[in-house]
Amino acid sequence: MDSRLSAQQMSTVLAKALANKQFSHDDSAIIFQDLSFLGQHIRQLKKHFPDGTLHAIAAKANPLPAVLNYLLPQDVGVECATLSEVFIAQKCGYNPEKIVFDSPAKTVDELEYALKAGIHINADSFNELERIKELLGRIQSKSIIGLRINPQVGTGKISITSVAGKYSKFGMPIAEFEEDIIAFYKNNDWLTGIHMHIGSQGCSLGQLIKAAQILNTFLSKIKNDVKWVDIGGGLPVEYAEDESTPPMQKYVDALKKNVPELFQGTYKLITEFGRFVHANAGWTASWVEYVKSYSGVNTVVTHVGADQLMRRIYQPDNWHHDISITDKTGKLKPINKTKKYTIAGPLCFGGDIIASDIELPIIEEGDFILIHDTGAYTLSMWSRHTSRQIPKVLGYQNNGEQFEVLKKRESLEDVYNFWK
Repeated sequence: MDSRLSAQQMSTVLAKALANKQFSHDDSAIIFQDLSFLGQHIRQLKKHFPDGTLHAIAAKANPLPAVLNYLLPQDVGVECATLSEVFIAQKCGYNPEKIVFDSPAKTVDELEYALKAGIHINADSFNELERIKELLGRIQSKSIIGLRINPQVGTGKISITSVAGKYSKFGMPIAEFEEDIIAFYKNNDWLTGIHMHIGSQGCSLGQLIKAAQILNTFLSKIKNDVKWVDIGGGLPVEYAEDESTPPMQKYVDALKKNVPELFQGTYKLITEFGRFVHANAGWTASWVEYVKSYSGVNTVVTHVGADQLMRRIYQPDNWHHDISITDKTGKLKPINKTKKYTIAGPLCFGGDIIASDIELPIIEEGDFILIHDTGAYTLSMWSRHTSRQIPKVLGYQNNGEQFEVLKKRESLEDVYNFWK
């Protein structure tokens, strides 16, 4: 399968959506989700990992209930970073044993809620383990309990998404606390899981494998006390034509070669992929509202910016989204005539710029800008600055042969109620 959707594929789907009146006059932008693409990525995961692996898809990448509902029958789980995400997963029908609760800030009440529900918990510290120990002294629970360790393999290319440096806000640093961690496992037979995650996007294949090797060496010292091993996610994905990222097959092959013990049935594996599943399955189409030319700059004003693309706006050197242009019918515009444009978002501050000085086909008011690869960590990070309405989210299958509204466009009343 292709790792990314092409501009032509997006154009075809947009044209069908327009012809089927999925794009109404009120829709200044629509976020598209290719559900068929999502399904293919889930099948890839299940193909490459052993049967019985729990693939807990990271809710923070895309928490839409309609998307979680689509994934549910494909026998996956949900990785949750907050109690709110746990609640969403429960409401969508996920069984407790397929919900993995990760957070560095779980309250006593949140831990009690999860323990009573039988949800898998990955503790982030000894402090949290002591809270769990106290709770288990007075309540019955079927929860699997794990501890997050920091394998300390260093930061990747993007520091803010790297969580396995010498210092990290997450997990117990293994080099500093190895003996204490082993002792806690020996003295608490309810602690039967272990967890790590080194970050996403910007972490190399070498770092991912090194972290797994460190984890495996540590497991040999704990011996038979661990049954569940959560290796996190973090496989980088492509956001630009000139990027090259390792395919899932290469990652799993490297794991099997370097840490074969994880694939021999001794442990039950858990993964927490989010970006790999969602990022390239989503894209956004927005009206071009204005094209302004002055001070030597051609500025295109569109309807999404820092509200949806927060990382792109605030860290442009680290985050990229390819951009394509169609006419008002969804047809890709010819590239034989181009200009340099700055693409400006709609928010009320000067830094709301999606791209600067990029070569694109001639753009006119009423055209569409297609922003590639917006399926993960975009809508889920939506900014309420200036109270822009969240656009409609439109799911489709089979290249636009079937459409369904995954989330309605917010009304003005919805925005008022949010702030009320």
